[in-house]
Amino acid sequence: MKFTIEHNDKDSDARAGVILTDHGPIETPIFMPVGTLATVKAVHMKELEETIKAQIILGNTYHLYLRPGIEILEKAGGLHKFNAWDKPILTDSGGYQVYSLSQMRKIKEEGVTFRSHIDGSKHFFSPEKAIDIQRSIGGDLIMAFDECTPYPCDYKYVKKSIALTHRWLKRCCNHFDAGQGMYGYDQTFIPIVQGGTYKDLRIQSAKVIRDFDREANAIGGLSVGEPAPEMYEMTGVVCEILPKEKPRYLMGVGTPSNILETIALGIDMMDCVLPSRNARHGLLYTSEGYMNMKNAKWKQDFSAIDENSTSETSRIHTKSYLHHLFRCKELLALQISTLHNLSFYLWLVGEARKQIQAGTFNTWKNTMVAKMDRKL
Repeated sequence: MKFTIEHNDKDSDARAGVILTDHGPIETPIFMPVGTLATVKAVHMKELEETIKAQIILGNTYHLYLRPGIEILEKAGGLHKFNAWDKPILTDSGGYQVYSLSQMRKIKEEGVTFRSHIDGSKHFFSPEKAIDIQRSIGGDLIMAFDECTPYPCDYKYVKKSIALTHRWLKRCCNHFDAGQGMYGYDQTFIPIVQGGTYKDLRIQSAKVIRDFDREANAIGGLSVGEPAPEMYEMTGVVCEILPKEKPRYLMGVGTPSNILETIALGIDMMDCVLPSRNARHGLLYTSEGYMNMKNAKWKQDFSAIDENSTSETSRIHTKSYLHHLFRCKELLALQISTLHNLSFYLWLVGEARKQIQAGTFNTWKNTMVAKMDRKL
C-alpha cells in the first residue's frame, strides 16, 4: 500500500490524498460502506460501484467467520471472488462485535471466548486467529485484534484494556509479518488506537501505535455513546500524534456532521452502518438536512426525493412515492433509500475532497455542518 497526500487545507488539518492498493486506488477522504455479510444490504454490486461510486467496502470478520464460513470463502478464492467486488476491501478484526456480545463472551490474555449470536455455539478468537481469518477472507486492509471499551467506562478498566490491546497488537504484528496472503495480492495490517475518552490514555495508546510504524493507523473506541465534543477532542489529540504521512482511519463514525468535523481534524477514512441502517427505517440525509419518509407530511409531496442527488432513483422518484412504499412495507423502499443515503455520503466526502483541493474546505464545512442536523 502507498499513500500520497496531494493537498492540505490551509485553515484546518484536512487533506486530500490517494491510497494505492493492488485492487485499485482510493481517493481520500473516503467513506466506506459496510458490507457485514459480504453484501451492503439492499444494494447490488453494480449499483455500489456505478451509482453510489464506492471505492472500498468493509467485510466483517466475526459475521463472515460464522456465515458463510472460512472454508467457503477460501474455496471461492476470497471475498472479492465470492461477492464479485473487484475493488479494495477492508476487514475488521471482529473485536467490536465481540465487544458488543458483552453477555456472551469472556476476555483473557490468550484471546476471547464467545458464543455465536446465531446458535449459541462456542468459539475462540486470539490475535493470531483474527489475522488468519482476515487473511482467508482476503481483505486488502486488515485490522488488529483489540478490545473496544464501552462508554462510560472506569479509568482503571480502560488503562488495563489498552495494555492488553497493545500486547495483542505485538502478537498480531508478529503473526502477520511471519505469514503471507493467500490470493496473490498484498495485504496491509492496521493497528488501532484505544483509550476511551481519557486524554492521557489516548496519548499513551497513540504513541504506542505510532511506534509500531505500520503503513496506516486507525482510531477505535469512539462513536460508542460519548458526546460528539468528546469524540472530536479525542480524535484531535490522536491525530496530533499519529504520523501525518500515513492514512488515518476513524472506525465507526458516523453522521454527516461527524464526518466533516473529523475530516477537518485530519481523518482520511471512515465507515459506519448509519446511512444504510437509517435508510431502511426511512431516514434520509440530504445537503439541506434530513427527513423521515414515514412522516405523513410527505404523502402529497410530489417533488423529487432529492433533485440534487447523484442517485438517479432519488431524482426521478417523488417523496410521495417513497412515503407510499414505506407505508406498504415494499422492499423497493429499502433499496431506493439505501441507494440515496450511500450516494449522499460518497458525494459528501467527494465534495470535501474538491473543497480541500480548492482551498475552501473549512468555510464550506462550517456551512454544511449547520445544515446537516436540520430536520426537513
